[in-house]
Amino acid sequence: MGAVMEAGQTGGMTWLVFVLMTVLSWGLYGIFLHSGQIGMGDAVNGRYKAFLFVGLAYFLTAVLGPILVLLVNGAAWTFPMKGMGLSLIAGLVGAIGAFCVLLAFGAGGTPAVVMSLVFAGAPIVNAVVSIWLHPPAGGYGTLRWQFLLGIVLAAVGGYMVVMYKPNPAAAKKPTAQQEQVIQSTDPQSASGE
Repeated sequence: MGAVMEAGQTGGMTWLVFVLMTVLSWGLYGIFLHSGQIGMGDAVNGRYKAFLFVGLAYFLTAVLGPILVLLVNGAAWTFPMKGMGLSLIAGLVGAIGAFCVLLAFGAGGTPAVVMSLVFAGAPIVNAVVSIWLHPPAGGYGTLRWQFLLGIVLAAVGGYMVVMYKPNPAAAKKPTAQQEQVIQSTDPQSASGE
């Protein structure tokens, strides 16, 4: 059947399409997660209810999807312990991060601020840890100034988004006609409470 997206066998810029799909997906993640939390209609436990369905979505995507690809590729069903352990840790840190996003929303953070900080900070952590684990040839002194400037710009960009994000439009006050409809249909206003 041939391999589905076997590493190193896709030419050109196919990888960039998948990167852009990830950017789009993760860019929408916080917005939909926050909306799902609100949509649960439970101010205390709504975020946990929403995360339960995020877990279900992860199962559908991250368990069933790879099983299908492995079957299509005719992969061997052997899993070395090191690979399983590191992959499990990757899943845990990803899930913990997603859960912390929900906790940040619950503590008053908005999707625009929370996700901007996450997406500005995560590449910095990735770059620093990657370089620490796999130092560049020639040592740290060979790091190019453009790389270091990129890290600084990511941090400054995250800060600027948080400090200068536009505020949402003020809620519109009901018109006199809408106010009459509300009063005529609201039993509390009719009874004077």
